[in-house]
Amino acid sequence: MKIKINKDKCLGCGTCVALMPEVFEIDAEGKSMVKTSEGLELEQVLMTAKSCPTGAIEVYDDNEQKLWPQN
Repeated sequence: MKIKINKDKCLGCGTCVALMPEVFEIDAEGKSMVKTSEGLELEQVLMTAKSCPTGAIEVYDDNEQKLWPQN
């Protein structure tokens, strides 16, 4: 699984950090960034991505197929 942050959409509100601090942190620009995507439960990552108020968190499977957001 791969997690990407769309920096153009991210407001840096910290919802992702609050839900999964082991995965996300706020960078020097005040935007979310991914620390790791290793060994994570897909359902928890998707729940966090769906909780992002701007839809800035993108989730891909190992074959680079987008899982979230769904188009």
